[in-house]
Amino acid sequence: MTREQVRTAILNIIAEIAPDEDLSTVKDEEKLRDQFDLDSMDFLDIVMELRKRFNLEVPEADYPELVTMKSCVEYLFPRLKDRHLVT
Repeated sequence: MTREQVRTAILNIIAEIAPDEDLSTVKDEEKLRDQFDLDSMDFLDIVMELRKRFNLEVPEADYPELVTMKSCVEYLFPRLKDRHLVT
């Protein structure tokens, strides 16, 4: 997967969890929870969806790495770069 595909995958997951949010203006450096109405359960849903879609375990100690879109991509890209995007 490319960085852009990782970013798109994250946006798709957020769109499913928070369908009323406008994802067209995501700011890469701003906290996702500040940009969208995401609570702690929504965040856990995002982590669980990453696990389900990509068979990717995100340890609780790494949750701070998933705060912004930029940090999500930076954290996930090395773990997903050798995988093929399945649509």
